[in-house]
Amino acid sequence: MKKFIETIKNIWSIEDLRKRILTTLLLVLVYRVGSYISLPGLDPNELDKFSETSQKGILGLFNMFAGGSFSRASIFALGIMPYISASIAIQLLTIAVPYFQKLQKEGDSGRKKINQYTRLLTVVVTAFQASAYVAYLQNQSGGAIIVEYGSFLFWLSTTVVLTAGTLFIMWLGEKITDKGIGNGTSIIIMTGILARLPEALLQEFSLKMNKGGGGLLMFLIELAIFVLITVGLILLVQGTRKIPVNYAKRIVGNKQYGGVRQFIPLKVNAAGVMPIIFAQAIMFIPATAIGFATSDNASGFIRIFSDHTNPWYNVIYAVLVVVFTFFYTALIFNPTQMADEMKRNNGFIPGVKPGKSTADYIGAVMDRITLPGAFFLALVGILPGIAAAASVNGLFATFFGGTSLLIMVGVILDTLQQIESQLLMRHYDGLMSSGRIKGRTSPANA
Repeated sequence: MKKFIETIKNIWSIEDLRKRILTTLLLVLVYRVGSYISLPGLDPNELDKFSETSQKGILGLFNMFAGGSFSRASIFALGIMPYISASIAIQLLTIAVPYFQKLQKEGDSGRKKINQYTRLLTVVVTAFQASAYVAYLQNQSGGAIIVEYGSFLFWLSTTVVLTAGTLFIMWLGEKITDKGIGNGTSIIIMTGILARLPEALLQEFSLKMNKGGGGLLMFLIELAIFVLITVGLILLVQGTRKIPVNYAKRIVGNKQYGGVRQFIPLKVNAAGVMPIIFAQAIMFIPATAIGFATSDNASGFIRIFSDHTNPWYNVIYAVLVVVFTFFYTALIFNPTQMADEMKRNNGFIPGVKPGKSTADYIGAVMDRITLPGAFFLALVGILPGIAAAASVNGLFATFFGGTSLLIMVGVILDTLQQIESQLLMRHYDGLMSSGRIKGRTSPANA
């Protein structure tokens, strides 16, 4: 406890770090307050039925990403997911379209143009999803829509407000990244997820304490499994494979450089939380296309994407996670660049020739450790569906591994790692008495 208090004092004594943390908390508070502001033209007192139906099946996952805003029909109902979907599309274009490939190689100027295209595409995606959300509201909200508004005026105002809401959340995320601590988009998603955890635990406890629910023992067993899954995810996020690198001796003036052995830490899960977010965004598309249908009124192939307990849904989802893990790792990991930098600094891997052979060796090692990491990530992704099928309460099942828990673990570790880096840079002790917290920094950028 004494060590914890001392660490808090050290964090508070660093002015820049204190400002960043306070800025992050303030912007997160703005996001949470906005998630409770209802859309114009709706009577909040008449949204009980809508709130109940919008927390079932795939819509429950969408609602989780939006921090409960979806079921409350708030101005932030669509959350940050349209921006994530637009980012996926732009990243795919950087591989398939030469123009975007050229932009990616132009440094900061090209990155700014890509970000601008991402924002414009976000407007288009959000407007489309907002129209589908309006149709879903009209079908499910009953008497919540104020009659005087008229259908066209309600559609127009709601589409504009939802689009503006998503763009505002995107802006909040960018401000958190620039002036706060951690990745803004990830923190916003994590905040929305974490806000629903207390409610999920209370609902599960009440369910288990009812007659035939299994009692307190079953609830404690579920909590124990929850903790074990969390520990497994921490091991996955922090797991690394170290490649030894020797540096030749160089004498410059009276000083000697090199002649030491270092290591390249290749992360088992170099892609971090992004593959599972990408896969989830893709799985949301069919539900959006049919106007946010629930599993009760969906049919055929669409029904698969409306029910996250469906075996085929979990198979498709797992395959997407594996594919996106390799895809995103290939985007952020460049073994050729690493080999070139090692060669320029007179570094070499023992037993491997410098240049292309080194790049091939690093790429092969990365592929070998990414494969089991991708399969474990896919297993984690489908755990909520398995938990829901095993009679775990739907809301708590979304935390039983899967997207929610992975995002929380990854983002919290990443944020703590950045705080620890600030402390160590100013010669304070780290957050842990032994060892260091490892974030999601890719090897290419390490």
